[in-house]
Amino acid sequence: MSKPTSDGAPSLTMQDHSPMAQTASAKRTPEASAPGPFGGWLRLVRGRGALEIGIIFALVQIGCVVAYLLAPDSFPYLSEANFNVLSQSIPVLAILAIGAGVLMIAGEFDLSLGMNYTFCALVFIHWYSDGNVAGAFILTFAMGIGIALLNGVIVTRFKIPSFIVTLGMMLFWDGAALFYNGTSAARMQRGETLRTVFAGQVGPFRGQVVWLVLVAVFFWVLMHRHKLGNHIFAVGGNESAARAISINPTRIKLIAFGILGLCVALAAILVAVRTQSVQPGTGRGMELQAIAAAVVGGVALRGGKGSVLGMVLGAALILVLQDILLLSGAPGFYLNLFIGVIIVFAAVFNRLIEGKAE
Repeated sequence: MSKPTSDGAPSLTMQDHSPMAQTASAKRTPEASAPGPFGGWLRLVRGRGALEIGIIFALVQIGCVVAYLLAPDSFPYLSEANFNVLSQSIPVLAILAIGAGVLMIAGEFDLSLGMNYTFCALVFIHWYSDGNVAGAFILTFAMGIGIALLNGVIVTRFKIPSFIVTLGMMLFWDGAALFYNGTSAARMQRGETLRTVFAGQVGPFRGQVVWLVLVAVFFWVLMHRHKLGNHIFAVGGNESAARAISINPTRIKLIAFGILGLCVALAAILVAVRTQSVQPGTGRGMELQAIAAAVVGGVALRGGKGSVLGMVLGAALILVLQDILLLSGAPGFYLNLFIGVIIVFAAVFNRLIEGKAE
């Protein structure tokens, strides 16, 4: 049994998938002990999925660039229009994937993510359109975090699997969105300042990319360089062992649910400002895409393993592959088929990698 350190964090002898334990294990590998400036980076990404997904993502990008150079008219991957589409869609899914991934690392799921996302977007548009700008932001974040925390309270208080709880809440908030807004689309007229901050052009990128970078850096520090992140990994990796060293699993899981709600609210604001129109069913299926992005990025379905970088790369890879299908003229129904296949493939691949590591 491991012993707590002086600051209450788990010691390196703890048999789980926390960053401390992963780092200790990585130090025994040739990659981490190899001389040169890259040993530290390998130690950070090895065993968390980011290295593997990063290699795959780079190979896909090389293939897309080659295809564009060979046939720029039939495969306009590097065109400005296509680049704008990717720079607007990737950040939203990546932010949702970070929220879903952090919760999965803690050992839980939230299938109501998509409906939470829709309801937050509708709340933001309605309050902003009424002229209450500050209230729109405050209430949107309060709703996103509150809905997620309600799920967490039910899961932790009554010991019901999060899959069941959030499945029911997904249906509830789907109906609540229709009750709140009706069947028609909610529309808004954004101000110039709002457009510049959340949807403006920043060099060759859209403003959403800047928000993704800020969110990713913040949660990378939180998950991989802060004691709270260590505790999240510890609870997801081995809840009983975490409790034995004075970590409160209920508190940690509620924090993870709150983090998901925060990411959902931010993503909803980004989409509402960019599109200026939201349908009650806008978020249907977003929970599956976010979970898929996290799994593709190396997050373990059983918890305790993953990386923020992997979550971002997983979201980017899914949308790039969808973009490839669209540019190739594939029918739209192939997109859902692809998401289903890639979830299963990524889960099997990650399990094989974990098996070899063990």
